Amino acid sequence: MDSIKNSKAKSIIVITVIYVLAAALGVAVFMSLRYLTWISLLIADVAATVFVFVFSLIFKNASVYDPYWSVQPIVIVAGFALTNNISAPATILLLVSIVYWGIRLTGNWAYVFGGLNHQDWRYTKLQKDTGKFYPLINFLGIHLMPTLIVYLTTLPAVYVTQYQLRANAGSYIGAAVCIGAATLQLAADMQMQRYRKSGQHGLIRTGLWKYARHPNYLGEILMWWGVAIQAISVMPDHWWFAAGALANTILFLTVSIPMADKRQSEKPGYAEYKAHTRSLLPIPKA
Repeated sequence: MDSIKNSKAKSIIVITVIYVLAAALGVAVFMSLRYLTWISLLIADVAATVFVFVFSLIFKNASVYDPYWSVQPIVIVAGFALTNNISAPATILLLVSIVYWGIRLTGNWAYVFGGLNHQDWRYTKLQKDTGKFYPLINFLGIHLMPTLIVYLTTLPAVYVTQYQLRANAGSYIGAAVCIGAATLQLAADMQMQRYRKSGQHGLIRTGLWKYARHPNYLGEILMWWGVAIQAISVMPDHWWFAAGALANTILFLTVSIPMADKRQSEKPGYAEYKAHTRSLLPIPKA
């Protein structure tokens, strides 16, 4: 076990196998059910999450779940697109948007992943703060809640893939938002990695980070609004498609950003940095 956890390469191989098996389980559960599509998909998604959760317990590391955020949408949307009509223009735009975003984010995870002996600092903090209640927090907060949110953000794309829908102006606008958002995340993450590779450990004050404290989070928020715009534009009666993007925005504004800000506040010069930067928008602050 230690030889796997201490090796990045072995850890990634193990996690890859876990996710292949989780995807196979999800597909099997979905195919065995005869409920409405959204219900069967939800049950299958939760089943795959529970499978990944079991291995996070085996390895005593909640970060086993981390790639789920970016892998889940690709598997779901690509699966539905392949089994329906992948040639429909509206489907192609959504598929390209999600695959581009997912591959980039998964690649960034693989790049910064240190192996199964490293756990995301947020999970370690929750473990310390919640004590004996951590197993429950681990399942509900770290695993299940993100799964449900990404399920909601992905569901609009699933609906679109089931119909032969032509793209319209809203489709292209939404796709541009998605590609722009994922590219913004790419730029922010690359700037952060170069900063860390230089050996510095303080507050990054270069590139997008010079003007915003969380430009990568802005990209993640905009990504799912782009998906919602694409889906609603071709299925305007389904206004509720915006629910996932809204839930994702609330998650970042109320959980992710406050936790990151609190951690950054422990570094020297944070008060001055905060006074001269915006939370999300990477534009100069007067």
